[in-house]
Amino acid sequence: MTDKEILNTWRSGWLQVDTERVQLPNGNETELAIVRHPGATCILPFLREDEVILIRQYRHATGGNILEVPAGKLDPDEAPEACARRELIEETGYRAGRIEHLSSIWTTPGFTDEVIHLYAAFELEHVGQQLEADEVIELVPMSLGDALSCVFSGELNDAKSALALLLAARSLGKLS
Repeated sequence: MTDKEILNTWRSGWLQVDTERVQLPNGNETELAIVRHPGATCILPFLREDEVILIRQYRHATGGNILEVPAGKLDPDEAPEACARRELIEETGYRAGRIEHLSSIWTTPGFTDEVIHLYAAFELEHVGQQLEADEVIELVPMSLGDALSCVFSGELNDAKSALALLLAARSLGKLS
């Protein structure tokens, strides 16, 4: 047997789920379902050093609206930074003069290979939102301190957004 054997595949649009028979490092064999994902980015826009733009977005999977940072899936052959810049314009209507890569993370490594690249955006210029048909988004500007309070209180419970806020605050010297 090879290291892994694909038993079946299910596809819908860009989403793919593979069921694989794998041999684990301890020698045991098992079947695992893996959600294949092209990767994504999120980008935390800073209007000023102490003011960010969050979004309140309808997310069907969560049963309603959640507070988060702009984010989106990578298009085929799209570089993560290009995706971050595109999503920033689409979802907030702002173009970044400068962006900073904060980190890249596994979203849920127990069942998906999705990696999301986290960015912060600075030197913003308003150019107008370009929402897609399936996006229901409200801009929520607030102080960085208030955004961090939303993380710590659980009001903002989206993991990518919380980590982007924490990493950006630390890089700006707002957290130790």
